[in-house]
Amino acid sequence: MKGVAFLGLGILKGMVVTGKNWVRSYFDSDRLITVEYPEAKMQLPENSRNFPFLVFDGDNAEANLRCTSCKTCEKECPPKCIRIVTAKDEKGKPFKHPEVFDIDISTCMSCQICVEVCPFDAIKMDSAYEYAAITRFDALVLTKRELAKPNEYYKKIKPVEAAEVDARLEADRKKKEEASKKKAAANVGG
Repeated sequence: MKGVAFLGLGILKGMVVTGKNWVRSYFDSDRLITVEYPEAKMQLPENSRNFPFLVFDGDNAEANLRCTSCKTCEKECPPKCIRIVTAKDEKGKPFKHPEVFDIDISTCMSCQICVEVCPFDAIKMDSAYEYAAITRFDALVLTKRELAKPNEYYKKIKPVEAAEVDARLEADRKKKEEASKKKAAANVGG
């Protein structure tokens, strides 16, 4: 009969915890988490990720896209939602630029594998999440034009990560520049 006295004690403890949280929410502004969406939107944390986007440097998205059409992300994508077609010149010779870069976000599982395997830091995870459409084919297959976003956008949504990537790319550029200067000096001197 001792067990009968404690019947419902767990429910009572849970109600006490809920009551304390409810009362504290009126006095602590950090505990007010209701957001009047869509008029107000929550600021997502830097490590949030939804769908990939392509990064380009400079002003021209078409000419300065970091993607070299190596197709590593397309090969490694588990749901196979990335489609890349390499651009070709007049003679049919491929060059390092994607003619088509599509991502079907209806099948993308936001795993970030494409970001991790990209050797050129060309694809990153976005924090945008409003991709509603009337039919599946209206807006759920994003093209290269819709995916391309400037490096400044990347710096705005993920400042710490973008600073690390930019520092690494700048160091790589300086190494290549020094190597080419040494090679040119060796060719002139030899």
